[in-house]
Amino acid sequence: MTSSISDPPLATADPGRHAKLRAVLHAAVAAVGGVERPGQVEMAEAVSDAFSGGEHLLVQAGTGTGKSLGYLVPSLLHDRRVVVATATLNLQHQLVERDIPALLDGAGAVLERTPRAAVVKGRGNYACLHRIREGAPDDQGVLIEAPSGSLGEEVVTLRAWAEEESDRGGVGDRDAAPSHTERAWRQVSVHARECLGASRCPYAMECFAEAARDHAAGADLVVTNHALLAIDAIDGVPMLPEYDTVVIDEAHELVARVTQASTAELAPPSVERAARRARSYVRGREADDLEDASDALREALEVTAPGRIASPSDQLADALSLVRDAARDCHSAMPKEPKDSGDGDAARQQAKAMVDDVRKVAERMAAASEADVLWMAEREGARGGNELRIAPVDVALTLRDKLFAENTVVLTSATLKLGGGFDPVARSVGLWVSDRTEEGASGGRGDSGGDDDGDGSPASYAWRAIDVGSPFDYAKQGMLYVARHLPPPGRDGMGAAALDEIVDLVRAAGGRTLGLFSSRRGAEAATEAVRERMPDVEVLCQGDAQLPELARRFVEDPRTCLFGTLSLWQGIDLPGETCQLVIIDRIPFPRPDDPLMSARQRLVERHGGNGFMQVAATHAALLLAQGSGRLIRRADDKGVVAVLDSRLATARYGSFLASSMPPMWRTVDRELVLGALQRLDAGAS
Repeated sequence: MTSSISDPPLATADPGRHAKLRAVLHAAVAAVGGVERPGQVEMAEAVSDAFSGGEHLLVQAGTGTGKSLGYLVPSLLHDRRVVVATATLNLQHQLVERDIPALLDGAGAVLERTPRAAVVKGRGNYACLHRIREGAPDDQGVLIEAPSGSLGEEVVTLRAWAEEESDRGGVGDRDAAPSHTERAWRQVSVHARECLGASRCPYAMECFAEAARDHAAGADLVVTNHALLAIDAIDGVPMLPEYDTVVIDEAHELVARVTQASTAELAPPSVERAARRARSYVRGREADDLEDASDALREALEVTAPGRIASPSDQLADALSLVRDAARDCHSAMPKEPKDSGDGDAARQQAKAMVDDVRKVAERMAAASEADVLWMAEREGARGGNELRIAPVDVALTLRDKLFAENTVVLTSATLKLGGGFDPVARSVGLWVSDRTEEGASGGRGDSGGDDDGDGSPASYAWRAIDVGSPFDYAKQGMLYVARHLPPPGRDGMGAAALDEIVDLVRAAGGRTLGLFSSRRGAEAATEAVRERMPDVEVLCQGDAQLPELARRFVEDPRTCLFGTLSLWQGIDLPGETCQLVIIDRIPFPRPDDPLMSARQRLVERHGGNGFMQVAATHAALLLAQGSGRLIRRADDKGVVAVLDSRLATARYGSFLASSMPPMWRTVDRELVLGALQRLDAGAS
C-alpha cells in the first residue's frame, strides 16, 4: 500500500480515454460471448474517471449488467497497479479463470501492451512443501508421517499431488487440488503464523505461496479477497504488493468481512493445546502454568451467561489476566531460533505462534476496550463447550482512516442502494454524507477537510455514487407479494397460517420454489409441511446434503423446491423455470440478543442517531435486496417474490425496506398472485 498519489482535480470526461476504453470493452465483451449494455459502458467510464481523478465511487450495477468487465477493463488500462477484492471464492475464481484471460485474449489487439494479472490468497490456501516433506507436529510435538484410514488416504493423495505440482512448476493452489476435506487440507498446509519464513525454510525456492507472491509483485492487476485486503490495509501486515487503487466487488459484504477478519476467539481447549505444544521447549513450569490458566478460564465460563459481556465478572477478569500472563511467560521461556540456523524448527515455530496468539487474544479481552464487543458464544455439541469472542463494535472509522484515506476506492455490487439511496452503505464503510460530491462537481483531493495522511498529501474522502440500472424489466418480469392478511411473525416459530400460505403458494407454482427462511427451525417446519401435504413434490432442505449438490438437484428438476437459511439468500444463481417463486418467511432483522448488532445500535443512539434504522433496518434491507434478487437472473425469467411478513406493508419502516428490493410490481392480492403462479406453471416447458 502506498500514498504516492498526487493531488489531481476530480476527473471530468476525457473523450480520448473513453474512446480507447470503449474499444477495449467491446473486444472484451465479444471475447466472453456477452452483450455490451449501456449500463456496463456507463460504469466503465465512471470507474475510469474515478481512477483518473482520485475520487471514491460507489456503483450499483444490477444483475445482468456485466459489472465484472465494467471495472476490469478500466483497471487494466490504468497506469498504476489496481487491487480487486471480492467476498466469495466463486467470484474470485470466475475473474481469474474466465473473465481476465478472455479479456486479455480478446482485447490484445486493441491494447498497447499486455497487462499482467495475478491472484493473492492467504498462505493457508497453498500446499506447504515443508509440512509435506518434514511432517506435521501433533499436540504432543510428534511428527506424523500419515494419518490412517480415509483421512490418511486423502492426505497421501494431496501429498502426491503437491509433489507433482512442484515438479511441473504448478501453483499448488487448494482450488486445483484433488477432492478433500478441510481436515485433510490442514495436514498439508500452514497458516502465516506457523510458516518458518523464506529465509529459514529449506524449501523456500519451491514454495507455492512465495511464488504466488513474487508473481503478484510484477502484476498490473491483483485479485484478492476482502479479508486479505483488510489485513494489509487496516492491520498493516504486508500481504499485497504496493497499490493505491482498489476495486471492491460484492461491496455489500465489506463490513461483515472486515469485522470477521478482526474477530478473535478464546476457549479452554485452545489454551490447553498451546500449553501442550510448548511443553517440549520450556524447562520450567511455564507450560504447566498455562494449562492451569485454561482450567481457571473453563471455570469462569461455566458460570458466565451466553451473550454480550458488558463488564466481565471478577472471576472472568481474573481468568483472562491469568491466561494472558501465563502465555506471556511461556512465550518468553521458549528458546529463540539461532541466527545461524539454516532450516528452523517447524514444531517450535508453531508452538511459539500458538502461545503468542493466546496471549494477544487474552490481552485484548482483558483490556475490555469500548471499541470492542466481548461476548460468550454457545457452541452446541462442540468439543470444549462455549467460547469467548471479541470483535470491533464498528469498522467505519477504521476503513475511513486506513483504506479510503490512503487509496482511491471503487465499491460495486448489485445491492448498494438501501431505502432508495446510497447513504446507508456509504456511512457503514466510513464515507460520510458531507463528503459526497454531486455529479459534475469540481474539487480536489482533500476538499472534505480530511486529515493529512502522514506523507504531506491530504487525505481525500470525496465520493460520488451512480446506479447504472439493470437490463431486466423488473416491473414486467416480477411481482412482489406481501401477505398482509397474515399475523405478524412471533417468537414461537412458523405459525399455522404461514405454513398454510406456503403450501398454497408452492401448489400454485407447481414446485419451482426457493424458500428463504430466517432460521433453520423455520426451514425445517416448512419442509415438513410441504412434504406431508404435497407428497408428489420433492422438497430439498438445507442440511440434507452439501449446498452444491442441493443446488444441482434443484436445477435439474424444475418442480423441486429448495428451502434453507442465510447461505441461500446471497450468491446462489438459479436462473430459469426452476425458480419462479421465492418465499421469504419474515423480515430478516438481526436477533435482539445479537451481541454485535445490539452494541452497534447503542453506539448509534449514543451519538444521537436512530439505532434501529441505521443498524437493524439497514441489515434487513440488505438481506431482503439480496434474497429477492434470486428471482430474476435472466432477461426471460418471470415469477413472484412472496414475503410472508405483513410488517413489510404495515410498519412505518416497511417503505424503507421495500424500496431496497428490485422494483417489481407490488401487490397484497393473494388470489391474483396464486392465479399468476398457476399461469406460469401451465406455460412452463
